Amino acid sequence: MSERVITCVGCPMGCRLRVTLEGGRVTEVDGAGCGRGAVYARQECVCPVRMVSSLARVRGRRAPLSVKTARPIPKEAIFEVVREIHGLCVTPPVRLGDVVIKDVCGTNVDVVATMDVASGCAHGGAFVERQGQELKGGRRSGIP
Repeated sequence: MSERVITCVGCPMGCRLRVTLEGGRVTEVDGAGCGRGAVYARQECVCPVRMVSSLARVRGRRAPLSVKTARPIPKEAIFEVVREIHGLCVTPPVRLGDVVIKDVCGTNVDVVATMDVASGCAHGGAFVERQGQELKGGRRSGIP
């Protein structure tokens, strides 16, 4: 049996949670001021996940493209995901919600644009270069 003390980020209260673990499973959570605390503690202590927001290069522009993961990814994959994002070179136009990396690093989570980048080009959607390959993108994920 082991105990961990963590700070809950499920709501603005920031409760200090005492989590009891036995055999890799959460058996007790104390200190939660709302229902979100116990849910957060179980997730954080067994399989922590995080949203990733970053910037990708845009061909022909100095200003980068703001991107994020469509869902949280496993915490241990953060650095690998950020490396893949930083290896991108997106060609405009890009629309908010366009998928710029499908299934990033095998996480089954897409990376999506969080802003529009206009272009004088006639084609629609985004074109993405990754490791020397040009991939046709532009698929909408539905994530605003």
